[in-house]
Amino acid sequence: MNRDEDGLPDPRLTGLTAGFVAEVRSRLDDGDVDRIRDLAEPLGHADLADLLESLDTRERGRLVQAIRGTFDPTVLTELDDSVRLEVVEQFDTVELAAAIANLESDDALYLIETLDDVHRIAVMQAMPAAFRAILEQGLAYPESSAGRLMQRDVVAVPGFWTVGETIDFLRRSQGLPDDFYDLFVVDPAHRPIGTVPTSRVLRNPRETRIADIMEDRGLGVPADMDQEQVADIFRRNDLVSVPVVDAAGRLVGAITVDDIVDVIDEEAEEDLLGLARTGERDIYASPLRTARRRQSWLLITLVNTILASIVISRFEGAIQEIVALAVLMPIVAAMGGNAGMQVITVMVRALAARDLVAGGTWRVIGKEVVVGVMNGLVFATVMGTIATLWFGDLSLGLVLASAMMFNMVWAGLAGTVIPLTLDRFDIDPAVAAGPFLTTTTDVLGFFVFLGLASTFLL
Repeated sequence: MNRDEDGLPDPRLTGLTAGFVAEVRSRLDDGDVDRIRDLAEPLGHADLADLLESLDTRERGRLVQAIRGTFDPTVLTELDDSVRLEVVEQFDTVELAAAIANLESDDALYLIETLDDVHRIAVMQAMPAAFRAILEQGLAYPESSAGRLMQRDVVAVPGFWTVGETIDFLRRSQGLPDDFYDLFVVDPAHRPIGTVPTSRVLRNPRETRIADIMEDRGLGVPADMDQEQVADIFRRNDLVSVPVVDAAGRLVGAITVDDIVDVIDEEAEEDLLGLARTGERDIYASPLRTARRRQSWLLITLVNTILASIVISRFEGAIQEIVALAVLMPIVAAMGGNAGMQVITVMVRALAARDLVAGGTWRVIGKEVVVGVMNGLVFATVMGTIATLWFGDLSLGLVLASAMMFNMVWAGLAGTVIPLTLDRFDIDPAVAAGPFLTTTTDVLGFFVFLGLASTFLL
């Protein structure tokens, strides 16, 4: 493994190690600017962003000042929002505007839209007019749409060109993107009619017509399409890039797979945080800001527990007469809630990946109900037997088993129906399904268990 003069492994191969971060911190304390630059120079955008996020505010400022002469603004696109704001404060408006204007249009637009309003307005006013116009056009598209995600610089060629003419064009043109994977073939109205991978251009003789080697799929995504749908198109068609078209079908940009990887990561993180009901990633936010974000979800949980408590209070007499009910009733609610969250997790993932094709919804609902029945039988038998042996009362064991059976089956049904219903009404099931589920499993679980106990044991 490659190591530097201090014996540190190459972070490009290992990622950031604790030893590497400790070395950076030590050099920052010593003010050894030359060594800091040597350590930071080989880092990629993501690794340098991770390094900045691993430092405290004071160290972060020192690192930025040490490398500001070679600082690549692409790093800003990799940072957490809270950290990005701190780093942006290290640059004046003119510096930041000039740096962003040298980015690819899609990276520049992403960075601009993540800045707060004050910085966004100031930075855009300091940009060249032509580049500012490009960003303003991008910001006019809906948030999280293909138009926001695409890069405007694309390689478009007519189908009647030859490979030789195309290569000559690529060599002499100045306005091409730094990196591109496909050439888009357009008709006279500038509508995409096919795609040619650059490797295919390089492998064919100069006299070969582009139309003869293009992939005639004519696939173009509307600029207002949601980025999740675009990611699904990439996944299903194994794409490296895809053209973006306006309402008239004309080519206006392209989305590449590196942007889609970020979308997939972002959407997966959003679903995960939604299921945990933390709202958003807040590891670098202040304690006060984090507390405020989580309070709304804790309030929903509080309402849920109050509803469950109201149900329990209706059976206060039964609980006083049979104390064992108070011992056993949390088991019913907990098993139903956990079983339901397992189903919701699977359903949220299926909805995000669009795995529920037409006609498959009822099959999934039926399957989860059957799974609920099977698991209900197993755990109802186990807990019914334990309750019977524990309290020496067969009737109590049967009541517990019946309530658990009901709640496990309900968890399977609710765990599928609730996310599907929320999705139908354009409500994010990753965020909203959990509270609905736990409320129903807790309230119905307690009601059925205590209701059966009051009917058959008193």
